[in-house]
Amino acid sequence: MKNSRSDAYAAAGVDITAGYRAVELMKKHIASTRTEGVCSDIGGFGGMFELDLTGIKRPILVSGTDGVGTKLRLAFLMDKHDTVGVDCVAMCVNDIICGGAKPLFFLDYIACGKNVPERMEAIVKGVCDGCIQSGAALIGGETAEMPGFYPEDEYDLAGYVTGVVDKDKIIDNETMEAGDVVIALPSSGVHSNGFSLVRKVFDVENSDIKSPVAELGGASIGETLLTPTRIYVKPVLKLIEEVNVKGISHITGGGFYENIPRSIPEGLCAKIDKASVKVLPIFDLIAKTGGISERDMFNTFNMGVGMSIVVPAAEAEKALQILTEAGEAPYIIGEIIEGENKIELV
Repeated sequence: MKNSRSDAYAAAGVDITAGYRAVELMKKHIASTRTEGVCSDIGGFGGMFELDLTGIKRPILVSGTDGVGTKLRLAFLMDKHDTVGVDCVAMCVNDIICGGAKPLFFLDYIACGKNVPERMEAIVKGVCDGCIQSGAALIGGETAEMPGFYPEDEYDLAGYVTGVVDKDKIIDNETMEAGDVVIALPSSGVHSNGFSLVRKVFDVENSDIKSPVAELGGASIGETLLTPTRIYVKPVLKLIEEVNVKGISHITGGGFYENIPRSIPEGLCAKIDKASVKVLPIFDLIAKTGGISERDMFNTFNMGVGMSIVVPAAEAEKALQILTEAGEAPYIIGEIIEGENKIELV
């Protein structure tokens, strides 16, 4: 790459040598995500992965893609770029685990106004941190420098994951029945959804988001909102091995009202006890500052619950123990009952 330089392209705002330097800075982070299946290096035209089907009779590939959304505005304002990559991975891997799929490999895409190698390194480090947390390998990606399309200090970030699950072990809610228990896995905060509303509520472009806030335990609004999305892959995979998991919901945009019903079959309803939900302080502050109704809060945010899991009542205590031993702080928030609404918050 030493001979690859275009003065004309540089004059147009694209420094391809900065791209090469960014890749060099990323390499050590990418190497940390390498798993046995990886059989290509960064720099090729496609990432290659050898699929190990040991113990899998009927392999089904499961894919997911997502971005970080307008949470990126907080990263720009705080000039902190090493956590949004975790969000990008989390939004993808937390989705495919809902079907029981184990993440295999991940690819990212970064579009920016100006390629600042150190900033690109920080972003990709976050992606790699997320990959390590989920057991996925980062096998490829793309950085697109687009002057005049994005401001120089801004970028967008998206990703894609592929996982695998045995067809006979897909979590599809077919055996769910009245009397099953709904378990909550706590979130780390707002995660990566609802930030258009959050930014409006706190007027982040024009307000002080860096000073300590008493309601947030002395943390600032900015750093609290930038807390990366929790990744649930490894605890949930452990649970699936030992407990009859009947349904999983990743609580993202649309909150409780949209996401919990996605794992509930027709004729059944998730009855959720609102009083049992351990609402995080950031959500109380959002509701208070924005004058937002309780229903709108539960219909927009995760409210402190990043994932819900349905298990038989007879296995609930075992499930709680397994998840606790895996580093989670699970608790019961409801039960499955007969009904057509799919969710009731009482």
